[in-house]
Amino acid sequence: MSGNTVRMQAIRDVEAYVPPAHSFDESEAPGEVFGENVFSKSVMQKRLPKSVYKSVMATIEKGAKLDPLVADAVASAMKDWALEKGATHYAHVFYPLTGLSAEKHDSFFEPTPDGTALAEFAGKTLIQGEPDASSFPNGGLRNTFEARGYTGWDVTSPAYVLENPNGNTLCIPTVFVSMTGEALDHKTPLLRSQQAMGEHAERILTLFGHSDLEHVVSFCGPEQEYFLVDRHFFLARPDLMNAGRTLFGTKPPKGQEFDDHYFGAIPERVLGFMMDTERELFKLGIPAKTRHNEVAPGQFEIAPMFERGNIAADHQQLLMTTFKTLAKKHGMEILFHEKPFAGVNGSGKHVNFSLGNSQLGSLLVPGDNPHDNAQFLVFCAAVIRAVHLYAGLLRASVASATNDHRLGANEAPPAIISIFLGDQLADVFEQIAKGPATSSKRKGIMTIGVDTLPQLPTDPGDRNRTSPFAFTGNRFEFRAPGSMQTVSGPMVTINTIMADSLDYIATKLESAVANGLDFDAAVQELLTEIITEHGAVVFNGDGYSDAWPIEAEKRGLANLKTTLDALPELITPKAIELFAKYGVFNEREMHSRYEIGLEQYALTIGVEARLTLEMGTTVVLPAGVRYQTELAANVAALRAAGVEADLSALEDVTADLGALRAALGSLKAALGHEGEDESTLAEATHAREELLPAMSAVRAAADALEEIVADDLWPLPTYQEMLYIL
Repeated sequence: MSGNTVRMQAIRDVEAYVPPAHSFDESEAPGEVFGENVFSKSVMQKRLPKSVYKSVMATIEKGAKLDPLVADAVASAMKDWALEKGATHYAHVFYPLTGLSAEKHDSFFEPTPDGTALAEFAGKTLIQGEPDASSFPNGGLRNTFEARGYTGWDVTSPAYVLENPNGNTLCIPTVFVSMTGEALDHKTPLLRSQQAMGEHAERILTLFGHSDLEHVVSFCGPEQEYFLVDRHFFLARPDLMNAGRTLFGTKPPKGQEFDDHYFGAIPERVLGFMMDTERELFKLGIPAKTRHNEVAPGQFEIAPMFERGNIAADHQQLLMTTFKTLAKKHGMEILFHEKPFAGVNGSGKHVNFSLGNSQLGSLLVPGDNPHDNAQFLVFCAAVIRAVHLYAGLLRASVASATNDHRLGANEAPPAIISIFLGDQLADVFEQIAKGPATSSKRKGIMTIGVDTLPQLPTDPGDRNRTSPFAFTGNRFEFRAPGSMQTVSGPMVTINTIMADSLDYIATKLESAVANGLDFDAAVQELLTEIITEHGAVVFNGDGYSDAWPIEAEKRGLANLKTTLDALPELITPKAIELFAKYGVFNEREMHSRYEIGLEQYALTIGVEARLTLEMGTTVVLPAGVRYQTELAANVAALRAAGVEADLSALEDVTADLGALRAALGSLKAALGHEGEDESTLAEATHAREELLPAMSAVRAAADALEEIVADDLWPLPTYQEMLYIL
């Protein structure tokens, strides 16, 4: 079929869409399915010997060391439970530095001498597996010829059964490390960082009079934004299939200018997909809470409730896998790329962070009188100090070629990392800078002016969508992470820089008390010091304004605009010392993350550049030439008939084709220089300095052609079709 025939057929196929068969049991109460496929605490309590259960709970809730002697009992109970759920295989699920999930499946069943099969699952098998370590990104931690790596059971993240129409699998969350114990994954450093942060948070809580504490952990509530397009359109766009974003395409006549999509009525087809995914997420114990239309047409969001950071990260990966599978079931493709469509909002994954435990709840709740809540102010001050000292590391934690398209645009915070406190907290800390805080701005009442409507309470401060790190009432929201990345990276950084701040604060307060200073006076002195020395990072204004970068520079805040500006933050002496001090990364692991970041950046842009050249040459250019030929034939026919022809359309398409050919030539030449210097930094720099501008020039010429080529000759599904036909 010709290109346009493919496009038209895709539209017809979308219009002929038939929803999948109804998959809900109407007699089933929604709450009954929650966690039914999870080897949860309640399941363990029923199936494990009491002593084994207590040992496992001590590890999960108090951070006690795992007793290896309990593994056989847990493995046996887990196997029996999984077999009852229809599982035939088990898999150690791990999270390599690709940012995706990985799994290796093994059968429970082993042959016996009598010709039958016996289901076996030993404790040693539960605890440790051995996948290949050299075939994943490792940044030099492993040589290609050195393959051994280990997965290790993470008892703090529950196992679960993943359903498939052809059979079920027991999935066991694990860490993934090399023979030397160095982390080859995202889970290991997350667990290390959470342990370090909790240790120093507990020192502070002890000073405030708390005893017999449960382990303090970080909590995370990741908001996931995404686009949905019909699969017929997706399969007709090689750029979406291979790069996850459109490398060509003009803005539709109507984009998001009217703000009519945001929180609008959810399309029936999309709502069916959402309900289907939520049921599957509920079965896996993932607390999906909020769903709605996002700002851009075709864009949506899901937000789960807060969970322990480690479990939230695992669930986030599982959520993305579930969404991808079920989108196909509903005839759609889900796009997690940060900027799949130019000219409309991109997608983020806001990481809502807090810390605490089940005894005390969140330690970032200010209470009714924040100025009197010294414990809250200490933990809030720790955040301020951490973000100010290590803003570059926070920026590096969200650095990628894909997120560079989004950061700094109107749907995302700027690359300058600052903190928004809101009017109430900003006022309290301003008072602290001058002496003890004596008051807090109170909540108000909003009178709407309609007698039948109730009076509504108002918060003492507004929210700020332009801030990268904003206090939102009982947590801090890190808005810079990209929609495609794992939340583990940002959480590792937040936990580690918080460990440093909490360690600093605990040491200062312990020393002051040991020297006879009144504890309250020591707290006041510490808070005054922190807000005085680190208050420059607090900014409650408009992060999109032209004045802010100028002001930020005066304050000494870095503006790391691109990934290549941010990644070197990982290998500064300051960063290496920080992560080593708290046992999160050693120097080799830090350098490996830097190398992987550069490699992924260069690879991403390299794929896009080659795809741009291929599509520009084989799809866009032929369409323009066909239109040029058609116009030239019309002009010739008119002249042969003695009629004066208007040459403007032919001249326009000829000019745009000339620009496209020239841009394709430049891109081809730029691609020809790849690999001349074999260093990863050189390849990444070449990608940013040469490939990206060359790709932009090709796109500009191609998009100009799309605006004038006859619609019946244009081969690619357009933005208007992909964003609005669902």
